[in-house]
This record gives sequence, C-alpha cells and structure tokens, in this order.
Amino acid sequence: MAAINTCLLSPNVISGSPFSRSPSKSISTFPTPLCSPLHYSSLTRIVLLPGVASISYPPIDTEYLESEFSGHGVTFTEVNESCVVRMALENGSIATLMLPSGLITSYKAQMWHGGTMELLHTTVSEGQNGSPVIEGGVSLACNCENDDGFSWSPSSWALHQVKGDPQGSIQVELICTSSDGKIEAKYMVTLQEDLLTSEIKIFNLGMASFRMTGSVLSHLTVSTPEASYAVGLQGSDFFSNPPFLADFSIIPPAFGKTKNQPSKKSFGEIFSSWGTKNQSPEKIAEKELEGEETDNYKHLTDDMSKIYKNAPRNFTLIDRGRRNSVVVGRDGFKEVYLLSPGSRHESYGRYSYICVGQAALLQPIIIESQSEWRGKQSLHNPNM
Repeated sequence: MAAINTCLLSPNVISGSPFSRSPSKSISTFPTPLCSPLHYSSLTRIVLLPGVASISYPPIDTEYLESEFSGHGVTFTEVNESCVVRMALENGSIATLMLPSGLITSYKAQMWHGGTMELLHTTVSEGQNGSPVIEGGVSLACNCENDDGFSWSPSSWALHQVKGDPQGSIQVELICTSSDGKIEAKYMVTLQEDLLTSEIKIFNLGMASFRMTGSVLSHLTVSTPEASYAVGLQGSDFFSNPPFLADFSIIPPAFGKTKNQPSKKSFGEIFSSWGTKNQSPEKIAEKELEGEETDNYKHLTDDMSKIYKNAPRNFTLIDRGRRNSVVVGRDGFKEVYLLSPGSRHESYGRYSYICVGQAALLQPIIIESQSEWRGKQSLHNPNM
C-alpha cells in the first residue's frame, strides 16, 4: 500500500481491503428559500463516478498556503499529492479536511468528561496501482446540468480564505468554478466549540437556468449499527432506493443481501438507476414510495437505504455502544438520505458507520440565471 500519514486523518481511521471501484468567527444564517420544491438546490452526484484513487488533481503549493493562510488556528501539511488542512480550537475540538478534494476526514469533538471523541468514519485502503483510496468522512457530491447537454460537478477545490480564531470559531472557504465560468461554487467548513457545519453556495453566472442534484454526505462513526438509533423522523414520508454512490461513499459489497437471498439488483443496475435519463426523479420516487415513518426511535440494525421527505430540520443519531449522540441539522435542503450498512459486520470495523445526507435526490433544484442558492448541514455535539 502506498504510504499515507493516517494520523492526519481520523484518529480511528480504518485500514481495510479495497472496495471494488477502481473542506469565521460566526456562522451566517439564512432562511429556507420560499419557493416550490423544484426551485431550491441540492448537492450530490447521481451518476457513476470514478474511484477516488483515479481522480487526477493539480499539484498544491503547501508552502504558499502555509505562508498566506496560516494562523487563525489553521495549519497545512503535505501528504502525498494532497494537502491536509487542520482546524483546531482551544477547547480541544479539531477538524481536518483535504485539498483539493474538499473531503472532511476527521471531526474530534470535545466531550463532557474533558476528552475528545471522533465523530466521523474514514477508511484508507489500497486502490489501483497501489495508491491509497480514502473513503467516508464528510463530502460534497453535486451535479449541475441542463437540457442542452451541459453537465458539471465541482471536484477540485482551491482555498479562497480563512476566517476566525482558535478562541471562538474557524471557517475555511473553498472555491471551484466551471471551465466556462458560468457556475461558481463556494464551500465553507466552519468549526465551532460544539458544531461543525458544511455550507455550499452555488452561483449561476450564465444566461440559462440549470438543474442541480446532490447531497452533503456524512459518514458518522458508531460502535455498530445494532446499537444505533435515529430519533425524530416519525411522520416523515420515506422512499427506499439503492445506495447512492459518490466519490467517497462506503458501501458494503454484499449490501441488500439476506443470508439466503442474493441482491435484487447488481451494482451496475443500482448506480445506473440513480443516473437514469429514461425516468424522471418524480417517476422513480412514485414507484419506490413505501409510506410514512412510524418509529420515532428508529433502530438502524438492518441494512437500509432511504430518502426521507418532510423530515424535521434536526434529528438525533444515538450510538448506545459508545454512549454518544450527534444532532444532524440542515438548511436549504428538503430531503434526508439515510443509509445503514447493517449489523452483520465486525463491530468498530470498516462498516461501523451510519451515512446521513442532506440532499436533493428526488427533486432536482433549479438555479435560475444570475441567481444563488445556499444549503447547509450541521453536526452538533450535545455532549459537552
């Protein structure tokens, strides 16, 4: 395996066999746009994406970043061909993200007992040609397209600015622009004493509207899904769909199988169903609608992949094994994606996580010409 300094990622990073597929002092708040579900935006890739190890990024000048942006509680370290950005507060909370991918690999939150606990689940495995493949964490996956065949996804992020200080909060702002200059995306990662937020802004600088689909995907570490519960989703409509695969998604290879029954769909069928152009998202949603969530204390022990509509802005993920909880919140997004890999895997292992996504998967978001959309996910630590 190619060498990688895993101490700069999650402190409980999981190394495993490769999966079979070759990143201010205060958080700005904003109201949810007052418009129909078809006129606000979301982030996630609904097409088959290349494996992380196959993505080619331009070189990063870490020395320049260190001289230009250091301070504010932020440091920069070169790891292989990437740069690890470390945000550290004086209360002990720490977050790390990688450039240029924008992947947040670690969020160590301060706990009531005085120590810190890792809240994110990140894995490192060997990919093609022996290069490391990093999966999990918190990532942005979005695709912008129109009826003329235009399609663009932000993937290579540049550092734009750093705000704040280690006494209060730190914000790292990244930027990515389409090759024709018609779309600009900004990604703000903000660390506060008890909160980590990921906020996306999409600017349509062109003369035509476009559709955006996607999600902010968070892999939250747990002892085992058998000890995990989602609290607060009662009354939400849900849709069962195949797992959503983005650059950094972790999906068990036997997902959806029972002990004596093979998967209903192959991986190719699963991923192509997300990106199909033969069916509208509305038709897919209509076909897959299962009903209304009746359990306010949803046990996540079985493998599941669901999209919730009409869900509350905040719900809580509880891990009884680690005696920990995380409050997951959103702004701008109207859907919640929830995936559990099930409890047939080793505890505290590669598949000991719950994936949560603030999303626009069923309903694309239309960004009008010369307009802006914002969406945000927050991970609140209530355990201080």
